[in-house]
Amino acid sequence: MLPYHVLIAEDHDPTRETLSILLEKKAYRVTAVEDGEQAVDRLTAIDAPCIAVLDWGLPDMTGIDVCRAVRRQNLPHYTYIIIVTARDGKDDVAEALAAGADDFIRKPYVLQELIARVRSGQRVIELERNLANRIKDLEEALGRVNQLKRLLPICMFCKKIRDDQDYWKEIESYLHEQTGTDFSHGICPHCMEVHYKELSAADTDPQPEK
Repeated sequence: MLPYHVLIAEDHDPTRETLSILLEKKAYRVTAVEDGEQAVDRLTAIDAPCIAVLDWGLPDMTGIDVCRAVRRQNLPHYTYIIIVTARDGKDDVAEALAAGADDFIRKPYVLQELIARVRSGQRVIELERNLANRIKDLEEALGRVNQLKRLLPICMFCKKIRDDQDYWKEIESYLHEQTGTDFSHGICPHCMEVHYKELSAADTDPQPEK
């Protein structure tokens, strides 16, 4: 599996470089930027990082502004956003969460704490991806069920079914492709009576007394 992609938005060069090196040592793929505009561009791109560590006090726009800009987009992926700041007021936490942040770290912080928060975000992203895959599987299964509910073109002689690519297939093969169903073959009582009348009669004849 590819390493998780983390964005760091920090205008203090030594801090940005330290965090980048630390996360890369922990097997994360890192993109580091120094202002909010670059952060928004990267977080709204097709190959956007799935986790973002945003400093509140970026030079051109705040980390909160970046968070709001990302959340306003109807993106096909979810980004776990961590806001980092020296602010310590309760209102600051509320503002960050209201803007769409998932986590909040106050400066000064211990590097191990930041790594733990990033790993927490990774678990959330893993759950989100697993849920998306389950939803996709269910939608595909529902599509197959709806397809079977439609009027199926079937040959009146050999009973083969025509699929969407205009190929004629045995009914067993068609249903296995659509639903994964496998067949076991037997003989119903009616067909036993019609096709194996002598065997059927032998089973019902009384046995001679010994």
